[in-house]
Amino acid sequence: MFHSTINLLDVRAFVLVAKLGNFTKAAEALHVSRSHVSRQIQSLESQMGVTLLVRTTRSMKLTEAGQDFLASCDTALNSIDQAVHNAVDDTQAVRGTIKINCVGGYIGEDLVAGMLAQFLLEYPDVNIELDFSSNRVDLLEDEFDLAIRMGELPDASYVARHLTDVEMQTLASAGYLHQSSVPNHPKDLKHHRCITGSVTKWRFEHRGSGEVCDVAIEGALQCKNGRVLINAAKKGLGLIRVPAMYCRQEISNGELVPVFRDWGIKSVPLSLIYQKDRYQPRKIRECVDHLIKCFQMENL
Repeated sequence: MFHSTINLLDVRAFVLVAKLGNFTKAAEALHVSRSHVSRQIQSLESQMGVTLLVRTTRSMKLTEAGQDFLASCDTALNSIDQAVHNAVDDTQAVRGTIKINCVGGYIGEDLVAGMLAQFLLEYPDVNIELDFSSNRVDLLEDEFDLAIRMGELPDASYVARHLTDVEMQTLASAGYLHQSSVPNHPKDLKHHRCITGSVTKWRFEHRGSGEVCDVAIEGALQCKNGRVLINAAKKGLGLIRVPAMYCRQEISNGELVPVFRDWGIKSVPLSLIYQKDRYQPRKIRECVDHLIKCFQMENL
């Protein structure tokens, strides 16, 4: 139909001509030539099949159809201008809701939650929905603005910002190690009780030779919550493999003891990811910068 091909710029030119009373002033306002504006009006009338303006060498007058069209267009263009203003304002203002998916445990529940509380104090017009679901969410499909993940990130469809490297430790209580033989090699773990999270294949690297050893673990207790693993290990249930930051106090006071002297675990990267967006809302940019700055200040 004819209205689907009408150029919005032609409509805007018509509104300016009608409001300013002549083509010259409209051309100056649009920074184009008078003849260009004239062609725009002719094109608009041709597309519509309606005469909007009656022009003589001395004057210009709106037809009845032109008056009706002007009234409708003026309202519509104001709505468009307001919509553009709102969209730009949402990009530049620090306000609105930010949906974040994050690993749980100490990192999410203590570190990140504390950082976000600080961010909300600085930006009171922002609301944050913080989600600790452990499945790997799809940012676009699940409508998350940001996600904080541990491990390698093979997908390059989003922006990934490195936050820190998480040191991993294999630990057990002093009581458990006193009752059981202390493992010297990762393969000795098959003779020990272990407590596992979501990872049931533990990889170790020899600190001297760089030799890699993978061990399949059957956990006496399996749980994705770090606090559950730590509390079970403290009770002497078995060995755990967790981020050292989860239990620095327990390691410091001797409740939990590092197991291997010659075998270590490669640190795990912690990353902040978000969609590629040239015109990202400022609330997201500010939140990203805040989290990166907070992690840089942390002694992890």
